[in-house]
Amino acid sequence: MKKATYMFGELNTDGIETLLQLQLVGRIGCHAKGVTYVVPISYAYDGAYIYGHTFEGMKVEMMRINPKICFQVDDTADLSNWQSAVLWGEFEELAEGPERILALQQLMERKLPLISSETMHLTSQWPFNDEDVSKISGVVFRIRVTEKTGRFEKSTEKHFFAS
Repeated sequence: MKKATYMFGELNTDGIETLLQLQLVGRIGCHAKGVTYVVPISYAYDGAYIYGHTFEGMKVEMMRINPKICFQVDDTADLSNWQSAVLWGEFEELAEGPERILALQQLMERKLPLISSETMHLTSQWPFNDEDVSKISGVVFRIRVTEKTGRFEKSTEKHFFAS
């Protein structure tokens, strides 16, 4: 019987970039008025910005008050085979103009799974997109990434979950 090997370490820059490009859902952490809030969002990433689309609510209100946020994304195959990246950055609301259009294009061009949640769809015509993105309602934003770090664990042992 072959002995399992375990490796734990830091993701390099390429590993972090790959993880961010391949995932569809991350978590925004925001803090305002003494309250910390962490919530999952679907996103797109272009190497400099995390792009998001949402509607008015607690996270938007908090990010407007304190634009300094944390963003986390992971890929977990099992409890000893995973990758995780944490980013820090600044929230920027894109109310109108070419930056909002670019953000919406980034979100529309991301690869989505065949079965996805309603909140990942920017229009009611999904998976088809209206060419006039100015018709898309809601809050469009980006997070200007200022810092990134990542970790991983890798094992040759196969783990199975008990039911």
